[in-house]
Amino acid sequence: MWLSVALLLGAWIVDMFTPESLVAAILLAVPVALSSLFLEKRFTAWVVVAAIIADIVAGWYNGLHQGDHWTAIAIANRALAAFSIILVGVLGSIAQTAALRSGRLAARQKQAERAEAIRHAFERIRSSLNVDLVARAIVREAIGTLGARAAQLYLLDASTQPELVYRYDATQADVSVERATPPSPLTQFFRRAIENRDLVSLAPSDPVARLALDALGADAANIVPLADTHVTLAILVLASGDVDPTVGEREPDVWVRSFAEQAATAIAHAATFVELGRKNEELARANRAIDERGQIIRDIVYALSHDLRTPLSAAAMTMQQALDGKFGALPEQYEEIVRRSIESNSELRRLAETLLMVAKYESGEHSTERSPVQLGSVARSVVDELDPLWRAKGIRMRVGDDESAVAAGDAREIRRAVMNLVANAVSWTPEGGTIAVGVKREGDSVALSVEDDGYGVPPSERPSLFQRLSTSDASRVGSGSGLGLYIVRRIAENHGGAATYRPVEPHGSEFTIVIPAYTQVGQHA
Repeated sequence: MWLSVALLLGAWIVDMFTPESLVAAILLAVPVALSSLFLEKRFTAWVVVAAIIADIVAGWYNGLHQGDHWTAIAIANRALAAFSIILVGVLGSIAQTAALRSGRLAARQKQAERAEAIRHAFERIRSSLNVDLVARAIVREAIGTLGARAAQLYLLDASTQPELVYRYDATQADVSVERATPPSPLTQFFRRAIENRDLVSLAPSDPVARLALDALGADAANIVPLADTHVTLAILVLASGDVDPTVGEREPDVWVRSFAEQAATAIAHAATFVELGRKNEELARANRAIDERGQIIRDIVYALSHDLRTPLSAAAMTMQQALDGKFGALPEQYEEIVRRSIESNSELRRLAETLLMVAKYESGEHSTERSPVQLGSVARSVVDELDPLWRAKGIRMRVGDDESAVAAGDAREIRRAVMNLVANAVSWTPEGGTIAVGVKREGDSVALSVEDDGYGVPPSERPSLFQRLSTSDASRVGSGSGLGLYIVRRIAENHGGAATYRPVEPHGSEFTIVIPAYTQVGQHA
């Protein structure tokens, strides 16, 4: 700019002391043309105005030296010089506009190319979900995409301490990996990058940074953290050559930050995938251990309940024979003891049967037999078997029958469900109470209900009534193993039906099982 001003003054002085015939005023267009090279339209306009003023002043001064005489040719030459100055100024402004537009287009093109390069680099970085492969891709792509001479990536552990370092430059065949800590001059810059979560530039003008650059063997460097929302995952060090002066003063930092954000995302995704894989493996091992323990427990329960049935049956037969006088007359007080022992033995046998059935259902074993089962006959048989129990409590027992109520199922399992319902009703009904067992056909299904006027079930415990070992069983008068209603539900569901509960007002309960009916051709209705 100062050169244009100097040329303008020089051309004006020459024009002032040069005869009109030499037309020296044309030299005033030279600084105008030169000013257009600086791409500052305002400066060019000022030079144009100053050149025209210089042209007028020089013409006036030349006329004074010629005896206040201005010829038509001199005036025409001055006008022509002014026109040429204005023309050069206009053309210079047009050239400036075109140059600026071209520069902006070139900058945009450069930015688009850089953005596209980073996008492709990110695609290559995210092509793997292995943290090691992602780290290797980051240092390789940083060389080509950001123009770095060398790149180093320090993976950090949970305490933000360097764990592994990946190094790469254009002379290497592959990325080198080792366990190493950063050189001590770099440590404070690492801490600054982690604390500020932003890029740190190392310039040779900074004496402290100079030590870090000497340790890196670089003339300049950028240190940028790769951080997700909560934690810094790695530190990327780009040694010299990472700033491209053609894209502007601040834009290189923008590209480095953009690259760092996407690289951090790739590492975070890969680390999450690895962690999920590890958690899945742990969960699978835990599930296998639980399955193994569950299988062992089921096997033990199955074996115990299965093996208990034989001695319990033998003991029950022996006690019944003793009560019947097979071994001679018993004293009256012994007869009551034997009767109670037989009842206790029956309870143990029912518990063994329940445990055996639970073990079978929990291991995935269940009956697929679907034969005709007369629910009325099953209900009477169960009531007769439990006769000593309900008569001992003075309970009034009623059994309703419907000959059309024929279920499709396994007679032994259905009998077990009915046995559990009636036995529960006997246990939960106080002395002198009433129990009604009803059987009926309901369309394509048959239903068996057991209603009592006993203690009932509190509302808070009703949702868990049919669950295994439900807390409601343990809190009720006459509670048993906590498996009875669970088995009832599993049997009903295995047969394609359901088990339900309904409170009876003012007190009491009604439990019902619904099972598909048996058709004439031996299939489900």
